[in-house]
Amino acid sequence: QVQLVESGGGLVQPGGSLRLSCAPSSSIFSFVSMGWYRQAPGNQRESVATVTNGGSTSYANSVKGRFTISRDNAKNTVNLQMNSLKPEDTAVYYCRADRAIATFWGQGTQVTVSS
Repeated sequence: QVQLVESGGGLVQPGGSLRLSCAPSSSIFSFVSMGWYRQAPGNQRESVATVTNGGSTSYANSVKGRFTISRDNAKNTVNLQMNSLKPEDTAVYYCRADRAIATFWGQGTQVTVSS
């Protein structure tokens, strides 16, 4: 069973930055893709950013130009750099990892953007 451990959430003021990190229990290259999702109270879980095994990235329109997903091969982590944060970015952020026949989720980390 694959485990995904997220870290880096917290409370930040509007306009601030946070960096989330996801550390899987197996190599990041053992997955077809990895990504970050978020879920705000009363909303469905939505995709924020993904990176494929080949290095292709994609972003939700709402975070383009502000968020960057990246892989740290040495640390075996997938990271989400979040800049220019807005109150509407407040949510629980989840790491997701996909293989051909299985999907794995982390436990989630809270991000709160508030003054």
